[in-house]
Amino acid sequence: MTPDHASAAASPDGYVHATVADGVGRVTFFHPKSNALPGALLRAIAETITSVSANPDVRVIILASDGTGPFCAGASFDELAAIDNTADGLRFFSGFAGVILAMIRAPQFVLCRVHGRAAGGAVGLIAASDFAIATEKAAAKLSELAVGIGPFVVGPAIERKIGLASFSQMAVDADWRDAAWCERRGLYAKVVPDVAALDAAVAAQAATLAKANPEAMAMLKRVFWAGTEQWEALLAERAGMSGTLVLSDFTRNAIASFKAKG
Repeated sequence: MTPDHASAAASPDGYVHATVADGVGRVTFFHPKSNALPGALLRAIAETITSVSANPDVRVIILASDGTGPFCAGASFDELAAIDNTADGLRFFSGFAGVILAMIRAPQFVLCRVHGRAAGGAVGLIAASDFAIATEKAAAKLSELAVGIGPFVVGPAIERKIGLASFSQMAVDADWRDAAWCERRGLYAKVVPDVAALDAAVAAQAATLAKANPEAMAMLKRVFWAGTEQWEALLAERAGMSGTLVLSDFTRNAIASFKAKG
């Protein structure tokens, strides 16, 4: 695809790229550690989605990650381990809130291209999309409880997408759910065999939507996310919960243990 517009925002150890062509805005992120998300990268993703969504040439947005490994490993463990006060904790977890809000407030549908495993906060980003297509290898899990916190910030989006029962299952039993499980629960709208099929399916869906009535899609988007008008306050409160828990001795020890295994 040859973009008629391109922009990029980078963190010290990752990047966010945006391209726009044929009515499709594509936002792609990457981090060398399994596409984990430090605060700078989260802020760049949110800002880029907001910028792309404001482009009148964009009819649909694709959120994707680069690389051949995980789609996203969730929060950066390096940054989690470095948090030493509640203000920094709130700021970090507010990064996930910012991306979710940018996705659901965009007037365009956001398609999520999930090429590999998704852990923790990544599940929330997928849930905040309007249509997610994944490969058969795209297992998902909520790993937060295993490191002494909980999926508080991403929880509202996940619960809204898959229901309280399935969300609670994922939150309580922090083990992998395969792509078929995710599709049955509605986290994934479609599961395809491999990356080649994924790219074809995402491209076809985006091309179809780029030709659809933008006013109708914007109205549908408002219907999909009706009742989220107070989420800025809700997600800020949830970020504070995680930001406090991350300072506990239990969580510090759990994160250190996970980092040692990695």
